[in-house]
Amino acid sequence: MTKKEKVVFVINELKKLYPKIPIPLEHTDPYTLLIAVLMSAQSTDVRVNKITPLLFKRANNPYDMIKLSENEIREIIKPVGLSPTKSKGIYELSHILINKYNGEVPKSFEALEKLPAVGHKTASVVMSQAFGIPAFPVDTHIHRLMYRWGFSKGKNVVQTEKDAKRIFPKALWNDLHLQIIWYGREYSPARGWNLEKDNITKTIGRKSVIQKYLKAKG
Repeated sequence: MTKKEKVVFVINELKKLYPKIPIPLEHTDPYTLLIAVLMSAQSTDVRVNKITPLLFKRANNPYDMIKLSENEIREIIKPVGLSPTKSKGIYELSHILINKYNGEVPKSFEALEKLPAVGHKTASVVMSQAFGIPAFPVDTHIHRLMYRWGFSKGKNVVQTEKDAKRIFPKALWNDLHLQIIWYGREYSPARGWNLEKDNITKTIGRKSVIQKYLKAKG
């Protein structure tokens, strides 16, 4: 297969598997998505989804959030990890949203990335999933699969994002980044990987990756 044919194969396979794409983090609006994504750093979506209902019961908008203290926020979100940094970020960005954006989440990468504790990936998720603006946030699953499939050299997530945006049609970015995440979780995980169940990698995968897998299996 040519690289172009491989890209088309991936797109078609993912469409078959995920015609309807679930959103990993539970939320009700841009603000709750922003907070959930911020909380997911170095944690799991499952863990975050267990804690956000507790936080959002107390405060699901910036006006109610600033009524809580940083310590109160930290105690609620402690199970997701990095709670001192995350609680500070949640508290401070809620103030900024009220003072600068009338309590609304801004619809620009530049504005989002200036908010406390909000990096490029978090901003990309919000732009994509909350506002439908094309973005390609790269998590560990996408980073791993782009390398396994031979679409990126996998040196860092910045390069992986550039490669993904270069080879995939922009109109599909918002769907594809979610489809690849689900595929990585279900068929091509970092641990317990079974190549026989991973049809995409088995069909188009980087030769060195497949050879390494087969050698490890003996």
